[in-house]
Amino acid sequence: MRIDTDAPYGSDVVASPTPVLSWITEVETPSWRQSSAEIVVERESGAEEARIDGDASVRVAWPFAPLAPREEVAVRVRVSGLDGVAGDWSEPRALRGGFLAEGEWIAASIGLAEPAAAAQPAYLRTEFELGDGVRRATLYATALGVYQVALNGDDVDDQVMKPGWTPYQFRQIHETTDVTDLLVGGRNALGVRLAGGWATEEFGFRENARTFYAEQPSFAAQLVVEYADGSSETIVTGTDWRAATGPLVSSSLYQGEHYDARLAIDGFARVGFDDSGWARAAAGDAIVTPEARTSPFVRRIEERPVVEVTTSPSGATLLDFGQNLVGWLHLRVSGPAGTVITLRHAEVLEHGELGTRPLRAAAATDSYTLAGGGVEEWEPEFTFHGFRYAEISGWPGEFDPADVTAIVIHSDMERTGWFETSDPLVSQLHENVVWGLRGNFLYLPTDCPQRDERLGWTGDIQVFAPTASFLYDVRGFLDSWLDDLAREQENADGIVPFIVPNVLGPARPAAAWGDAATVVPWVLTERFGDVDTIARQYPSMTSWADALLDIAGERRLWEGRFQFGDWLDPDAPPEQPADAKTDADIVATAHLFLSTDLVARAAELLGHEDDAVTYRALAEEVRRAFLDEYVTPSGRMVSDAQTAYAMAIRFGIAPVEQHAALGARLAELTRRSGYRISTGFVGTPIIQDALTETGHVDTATRLLTQTENPSWLYPVTMGATTIWERWDSMLPDGTINPGQMTSFNHYALGAVADWLHRVVAGLAPDEAGYRVIRIAPTPLPGFDHAAAEHHTPYGTARVGWQREGGRIRIEAIVPPNTSARVVLPGGEELEVGSGEHEWTVDDTVVTAPPASVSLQSSLAQIVDDPAAYRAVLDVLEARKPEAAEALRLRTPWLPDRELGETLSNRTGTDVQEAVADALAALDAERGVAR
Repeated sequence: MRIDTDAPYGSDVVASPTPVLSWITEVETPSWRQSSAEIVVERESGAEEARIDGDASVRVAWPFAPLAPREEVAVRVRVSGLDGVAGDWSEPRALRGGFLAEGEWIAASIGLAEPAAAAQPAYLRTEFELGDGVRRATLYATALGVYQVALNGDDVDDQVMKPGWTPYQFRQIHETTDVTDLLVGGRNALGVRLAGGWATEEFGFRENARTFYAEQPSFAAQLVVEYADGSSETIVTGTDWRAATGPLVSSSLYQGEHYDARLAIDGFARVGFDDSGWARAAAGDAIVTPEARTSPFVRRIEERPVVEVTTSPSGATLLDFGQNLVGWLHLRVSGPAGTVITLRHAEVLEHGELGTRPLRAAAATDSYTLAGGGVEEWEPEFTFHGFRYAEISGWPGEFDPADVTAIVIHSDMERTGWFETSDPLVSQLHENVVWGLRGNFLYLPTDCPQRDERLGWTGDIQVFAPTASFLYDVRGFLDSWLDDLAREQENADGIVPFIVPNVLGPARPAAAWGDAATVVPWVLTERFGDVDTIARQYPSMTSWADALLDIAGERRLWEGRFQFGDWLDPDAPPEQPADAKTDADIVATAHLFLSTDLVARAAELLGHEDDAVTYRALAEEVRRAFLDEYVTPSGRMVSDAQTAYAMAIRFGIAPVEQHAALGARLAELTRRSGYRISTGFVGTPIIQDALTETGHVDTATRLLTQTENPSWLYPVTMGATTIWERWDSMLPDGTINPGQMTSFNHYALGAVADWLHRVVAGLAPDEAGYRVIRIAPTPLPGFDHAAAEHHTPYGTARVGWQREGGRIRIEAIVPPNTSARVVLPGGEELEVGSGEHEWTVDDTVVTAPPASVSLQSSLAQIVDDPAAYRAVLDVLEARKPEAAEALRLRTPWLPDRELGETLSNRTGTDVQEAVADALAALDAERGVAR
């Protein structure tokens, strides 16, 4: 049995005096259900016991007296089943109160008295005397910037870039660290390394970039020391501390870090260091009273070696780490004092050179100046880069790639989800999604990790939250970010800004972006059974819905305002990414319905009955307005584009009786586009669901497995190891997209992975937190197998299917204390309890024999026949490449237009005859009579 709390992954520190408790039971008894649970907490004052009747085991309210600050307890659980058999007691789970009491924060903010430059990195220190008999020592620390603390020469933890980024003017985070083992009786020393990080970065685009929070970093801390005799003392930051500059010459998230080892101040965090040349610390910018951390720590997660060293056409030495990642480089080098090693970073190569244009104003350059005298090791500390490739210059002597290692950093969350399939390209696509999450979940969910942006765009996480919630335990991570969102929103009259934290000016409403306020809390409830977050966020949810309803007015249509729309529709010009096929007003009103509907559902869940009635009625008014304005009775939409149809189906706007017509048109438009993707940020996460829900599995499969540009798999064929921002961030000739906005690590379009998990593998929550699991695999044509595994709040669930000689075998694992509703291929429905299950059904996918193809075949027949399509393209690419490109990108693949008619407008008779011969040869090869 495992006990979980809201403590960050790998920590025993809780931010609340009443932490929720969850436990996972391991039992082999089929269909096991908990009947009760006994919980014991061991405190210094003695043991307390509580009994919980029923089967609740996820996010159970703390049944004891609240914890005190710094209190250490141990919790054990024992459960009994409906059979009356009690299990063994769990191993104790240690918990420690990481919060401060009301008014207990007394530390002042300090920094450099006379900074030598903007955003000047600083070193701070103090020494203090302690008595004997230290029982416990707890360090509370924070910064308007990023910092690390060392006590008596040793860092207090392995976290990096603390305390992360929150809206500093509204919410500041403090770390809570047990440092008892680092202190001694008598004299002690505390040293701080401090840089600006997000607090001093210049945010904004082009000439609008400016510092938003502070010109200089500052630090605040208090060390609470408790003695065995019950007494205590507190050491706090103040102007009696000493401050200086040092070897970290400059540090910036965007520009990089520059370190001169000749200026080293070794031992400054040890007793006896000579700080006579240091100045007194100065009072820093005011820091709001900090709160205990609830989100995961950021740590060094992984190291990756150089996989290849190449020389660029210009003669530069380039290192390839084989994976687009986020972090920095670690060096091991020796050479003369004053030697400068320069490191430049980029995600891709363009014609053999480092592709830095997408970085825009971000230099992403680090440098290290050697002290000389032996082997030196160094890595940056207060910056990070998104890169696969690095250019290294200035290396003294012969370069050995073993002396450079890439350090991967991100928020340290528990991995909870996996997916596998027989299609290697789709498997790589899924791996790219995972790495996209890893690179962009760094204290907050960012859009990209490499250029002069790295912002918490609300639209990206709104569409990606379901995928993220399957792959990792992101509950605490997103809960913390939603707290920031609500505080930004409070400062903007209910409007959710484009980004959180907001550093881009006054908040403006935008559909699919601001709707993160309603969608993300609902996802946390659906995937983690987290009612606490949705209860806290409920005022934020209603404020957003109310603001939109006010904008929509009596017509209940959100129209005529600024919108991002179906952002990055592949048909939009590179410099006009909002110029999508689906009208922005349709996108806006669809999301007005979505958010209002979610508020109604939240109100019902929370027991706010009057609100539930009110918002349900308002949602119905919006639904009716949408249908009247944008959908014809026959099921055609004013914007005849895939995203419009997908929203009407997937958001539940259109009545069920219209779904068949809407789905048929959606499938027809998808074929018309040659099964290439034709949606942007809004349509991409939902188009596959809309197709499969309405019976068009073949169409969804063709769309998923398309490798031509634009498609999910095109980047994979181009060697991508993360999800790209644009469908064609890199063009087929190896040239970077000409738009000024191009990232090669942008997870939003990877939101399709949620469909892979839920629909293809068939593993989804049917009730909140997977209390009831939905098992409904969808064997895709041409796939041999697929499987998904997820560590639910109740334990591990797994669903997999495999084709075997005309039959499909489905295997499933349902965790204890849950049940599953099962829909087998072919439609049989059943309910099962926990345990291992297996079913075998007939394979319902029927492969029709190929029909004869010729110049008289319709364009629809050709594109529906991959072999025929390939035969036509092969001839055109060899004989007239420009015609091949036109056919591929500008041909509507219609059922009533012949191939020969289309070719006659683009090629001569010789090419047409060659195509006819190729199709005849294909017929002969397949044994099809003509």
